Amino acid sequence: MNKSDLYYQLAETQGIPVEESTRVVDAFFKALADALLRGDRVEIRGFCSWQPKEYKGYIGRNPMTGETVVVPPKRLPFFKAGKDLSEHVNRPQPEAGQEDGPGKA
Repeated sequence: MNKSDLYYQLAETQGIPVEESTRVVDAFFKALADALLRGDRVEIRGFCSWQPKEYKGYIGRNPMTGETVVVPPKRLPFFKAGKDLSEHVNRPQPEAGQEDGPGKA
């Protein structure tokens, strides 16, 4: 699923126009990115968390040329799946032709 698919799925499941679902999804991702930029940790309890992680600079090597290069320090988002998400992804799959019934997550 990509971002565009998410727009359409949210619109369909919530019965809202795609334009509105687009604004909601974009606002969510902007708020997430802004929080990480500030150095904040973002947690969606049970689902996942993100936090900025600091990486020190180091001397690396260009694998094509063998030339040494200086890799500057950087900050990257670190993602960690929550317990509920991990359990959901690892649950047994239904047999072919069967689908989850109501109330099953």
